[in-house]
Amino acid sequence: MNGVLIGFAVVGLAILTGYVVARIDLLGPHARYVLSRLTFFVLNPFLLFSVLAEADLELLFSALLPVSALAALATFAAYALIARLAWKRPLGEVVVGALGAGYVNGNNIGIPIATYLLGDGAYAAPVILVQLLVITPVVLTILDGVSSRTTDGQHAGHLGTVMRRTLRNPMIVGAALGVLVAVTGIELPPIVAEPIGLLAGAAVPILLLSFGMSLHGQRVLTTRASRPDVLLATALKLLLMPLAAWGIGLLFGLGPHAMLVVVVLASLPSAQNVFNYAQRYDVGEVLARDVVFLTTFGCLPVVFAAAVLLGA
Repeated sequence: MNGVLIGFAVVGLAILTGYVVARIDLLGPHARYVLSRLTFFVLNPFLLFSVLAEADLELLFSALLPVSALAALATFAAYALIARLAWKRPLGEVVVGALGAGYVNGNNIGIPIATYLLGDGAYAAPVILVQLLVITPVVLTILDGVSSRTTDGQHAGHLGTVMRRTLRNPMIVGAALGVLVAVTGIELPPIVAEPIGLLAGAAVPILLLSFGMSLHGQRVLTTRASRPDVLLATALKLLLMPLAAWGIGLLFGLGPHAMLVVVVLASLPSAQNVFNYAQRYDVGEVLARDVVFLTTFGCLPVVFAAAVLLGA
């Protein structure tokens, strides 16, 4: 129980500090933009590289990976069936809403939670791996196809462009290189490893401060048309996905600690990348923003309950 409280205290205080910094406008009007670019283009890639390069291969490719992936797919499917078949939502909005329901914040929040609550930041590595190297390219391909639809309803072919853009994503590059180092067993010399470790170590506090700053001034559920979609995605994210991870974990025969890991990771809030993708393709921005905001606060009691019930 002490580990749970310490983990929440560390993460919560950093987020609160970021919120206060934004509220008093300590860093000026461009601070969130600057920190966002700093974390996306510099700190995140180094952090992902460091975590994945040092991850135990048995952990990286353990049962945690398929259990987490299947829980996400089940949640994606549940949202898509309701939003597309019952509510007849456009494909782009369905993709964004499904991401909000099942694409977890394994980086900004997942690594700190895994570090302070589960005991090792590497526990977030399998989730990060499957999201960045499998789910993200598929999602970007679909959204690019939707956004490039011509007036006669046909799709322009831009698969090569999408793949090139995806492969240039610094977080994907960092993650892929980290996996390569882990798989090949390359020993990085200190002159390379120590600067990487220095920058990676700066990532978590900056990420949490930046995230706390992003919460200032948010207003949710003000757009009536998107409310059902927001509430559905939020409910699936906070309730169905952790339960799905637990049920699938039982089928895979996970031990107590491994079960705690997959359920806690499935309880994480929706990733800010969901909003970034929605903004980039100009589809479902309000939906993505509200789901990320609501799940960020709503995940706290869910993660706490999972930690208590599953024996952290």
